[in-house]
Amino acid sequence: MVAAVPGLAPSSSRLGIAPRHRPRRGRTGPPAPAARRTAGSRRLGWAFVGGAAALVPWMWMLAATMPSTAVVSNWSAAWVGLDAMEAAALLGTGVLLVRRDPRHGLCAAAAGTLLAVDAWFDVMTATPGAERTAAIALAAGVELPLAALCAVLAARASAFRGPAIDHEMKDGWQRAVGSTPDG
Repeated sequence: MVAAVPGLAPSSSRLGIAPRHRPRRGRTGPPAPAARRTAGSRRLGWAFVGGAAALVPWMWMLAATMPSTAVVSNWSAAWVGLDAMEAAALLGTGVLLVRRDPRHGLCAAAAGTLLAVDAWFDVMTATPGAERTAAIALAAGVELPLAALCAVLAARASAFRGPAIDHEMKDGWQRAVGSTPDG
C-alpha cells in the first residue's frame, strides 16, 4: 500500500505519484535553465541587431565599388537552382497543407522569401525594354502575390502554435512521473 502524500487528492496518492518539488523563495545558485535560455536569446538577438548594423557600411561600399555589368559563367545554373528551390518550397507547402500539418508555415515562409528574391533579381537583371516589362509583369502578377499568400500562410501557421514549452503539459508530466522541474 502506498502512503497518502499530503496535498494530493486521494486518487493521486493511491497511484503513488509524488508531489512536484517547488523551489524555495530566495533560492541561491545557478539560474534555472529557462532563465539561461532567455539571457542567451537576448544576447543572440543583440548579435543579430549588430550584424544588421554591420551590413550598412558594407552595402555602402558595394554600391560605390561594384561594376554595373558583369559576365557570369554559371548564369543559367544560378537561375535554374533558384527556381528549383522555389519549386521544392512550394511543393513542401502544398503537401503539408494537404496533410493539415502545421509545419506548412515553415515551407511557406521559405517559398515566399524565394519568390520575393526571384522577383527582385528578375527585374533588376532584365535589360531595359520588353524584357524588363515582362519581368515586372511576372513579378507583379505572379511572384509577389504568391509571395504575399505564402507570408499569410506562414503567419497564420505561427499564430496557431503554442509556446515553445507547454508548461501545463510539462507540469502534468512531471507530476505523473514524479520528476523535479529541472529534470
